[in-house]
Amino acid sequence: MKKKLTAKYVIGYDGEDHIIIRDGEVVYEGETILYVGHAYDGEVDEVTDMGNAVISPGFIDLNALGDIDHDIVHLEVSAQRNKNLLWSEAYYNKGYHEVMTPEEEAFKSLYAYSQLILNGVTTAMPITSVFYKRWAETYEELAAAAEHAGRLGLRMYMGPSYQSGMRVVKANGEIEVLWNEAEGRAGLERAVQFVKDFDGAHNGLIRGMLAPERIETQTPENLVLTKRYSDELGCPIRLHAAQGGYEYTEIHRRHGMSPIQYLNEIGFLGKRTAIPHAHFIPGYSEATIGEGDDLAILQETGTTVIHCPLVIGRHGSALESFARYKRRGINIAIGTDTFPPDFIQNIRTASMLSRLQERDVADSSYADIFRAATLGGARFLGRDDLGRLAPGAQADIIAIDLDGFHMGTVDDPIRTLIMCGSGRDVKLSIIAGRTVMKDRVLPGVDLAEIKERGQRYFDKMRLGYVERDYQQLGEKELFTPSFRIVNKP
Repeated sequence: MKKKLTAKYVIGYDGEDHIIIRDGEVVYEGETILYVGHAYDGEVDEVTDMGNAVISPGFIDLNALGDIDHDIVHLEVSAQRNKNLLWSEAYYNKGYHEVMTPEEEAFKSLYAYSQLILNGVTTAMPITSVFYKRWAETYEELAAAAEHAGRLGLRMYMGPSYQSGMRVVKANGEIEVLWNEAEGRAGLERAVQFVKDFDGAHNGLIRGMLAPERIETQTPENLVLTKRYSDELGCPIRLHAAQGGYEYTEIHRRHGMSPIQYLNEIGFLGKRTAIPHAHFIPGYSEATIGEGDDLAILQETGTTVIHCPLVIGRHGSALESFARYKRRGINIAIGTDTFPPDFIQNIRTASMLSRLQERDVADSSYADIFRAATLGGARFLGRDDLGRLAPGAQADIIAIDLDGFHMGTVDDPIRTLIMCGSGRDVKLSIIAGRTVMKDRVLPGVDLAEIKERGQRYFDKMRLGYVERDYQQLGEKELFTPSFRIVNKP
């Protein structure tokens, strides 16, 4: 069945870059795009006019939240108080455990993946927190997540996380990594089995990936094995690294080099490896030690940087800068890593932070970041059929409404929607030719019900921090409101 979409603007692709097609159309059949342009001369079975809208390739989120966001708890606490939100050494020694039931852990991905689709994400690589886990993600919760993704129609690269250590806070307030290497080895084997079991599931929508947790909780042996399995299985790796002061200093203490240099030393970097954040490098404004050219290493190895501008900007940090990394020839993709998974807000934030660093728009424009959110992610995944609207590409298509009064006037459609719009303006999402969202409705999903369940999940998750707090401050002191709360008598 051939279907045609028309709109005031279509973001096409000319083989090298995105183009803006005024009064354009996209024709697709099954999961494949047949035509992008002005006047398809063949017969079609169905025509849908999106009106005053932008038809665009769907966004590729390589650091997509797969659970209910804990960052709202961490966002406005001081650096000192943030220690209270980590695991205490006493909790670790007493015996760490799951906070949630298996049913609750299975539910969280439905909540998160619905958010992704509503915000125009058509391909995602999920991440969840381990703060409230017994240790890391389980095979079972990722299997449930894969089923949710398949039912919703979301394209996913996924696998359970694993780690060999956990950051804890000692009684004197010092942070230390405590090790359980058996957990790390078992976690890696579990992740490999998941890739073997699920890669290609749901008609190819589900693909496998290896997701070791943050670099400071990994042994060199497990990282080397991760890279070896990646090569054997042909699947991507994502590892959080070069993202903060503690990690950067700790890796220097252990290995005498920066996190990026260390990963290069053990042969971990490469075209199948992506590093979320990667902004804490020698020469970074907050780095007090270290030397060398980490950007050259990233470029020479073909490693992808996953830039998550909104979440790190909220915490007072920034890539220094997107424009600089781009000029150095590093492949940059975008991740949201927080709620809302709003790519329009993330593109706007990334551009703003880069311009502040550069004092210039060059290589920091909305178009530059839009490319990273589409073509950059596809490049990492090795998928020249994603991130673009072109004949032969996957029919992963979104439509963003420009009719809202808040959009103001339209000069250039990309500038208008990024400057004035949000993820809530996405009104249509098609993945592999299947309409998975139209007019903010997801077929078979009761958003009001899962929002209510999501709140209960969050409330329970938040209480887990009280048990783990190294100072045992209690709920009232640990979670202070923005203003004094006055309850109804």
